[in-house]
Amino acid sequence: MPDNKSEIDQRIQNGIYGTPKIKPDEQRHYMGTFRERVWLTISVAEINNNDWSFAVRKELTKHPDSLVIINGNLADHLTRNYIMLANQMQVQFTIKTGSDAKTTPDSLALVISDHQAVYESPVDVQAKYGQSNNNHKSVSPKNNSSIWKRLFKI
Repeated sequence: MPDNKSEIDQRIQNGIYGTPKIKPDEQRHYMGTFRERVWLTISVAEINNNDWSFAVRKELTKHPDSLVIINGNLADHLTRNYIMLANQMQVQFTIKTGSDAKTTPDSLALVISDHQAVYESPVDVQAKYGQSNNNHKSVSPKNNSSIWKRLFKI
C-alpha cells in the first residue's frame, strides 16, 4: 500500500508542478536538447561576427540526419543563410522563440544536434573550425534606411 500512495503523490505533484525534467539548465542552454547530442554550436557573438555557412554545410554533409535548431529571437539577416542552407540540404530544422531563446552574446544562435547521444568534442564552431579558414567573411548588418532614401538617394 505505501508504494501505491507514493505513486499517487507523484502523480499529484506532476499535475501541480509538471513533469520533472532531466538537466533543465543544460536543455535551456542547448535550445531544448542535451549536450551529448550536439555536433556543432554557434553562439550569438560568433554569428554576429562571421558567416559560418561553410562549417554548417560541412557538418550537415557529415551528418545528414541531424536537426538544426535556430534561435528565432535573432534578426532575420543573421539566420536567413542557415535556414536556406538547411532547406537546400533537405535537413530538418526548427526555429525556437520565446523566453528560453536568449540573445546575449554567450547564448546559442544555432545548434546542430542528433536524435541520440554522439558525445562530440569540441562542439563550439570557433574551437572546431577556427578563424584560420578563409572561406568565411564578416556579416554586415542590412542597410536600415527607408526604401525612399535608397531609391532617391536622399
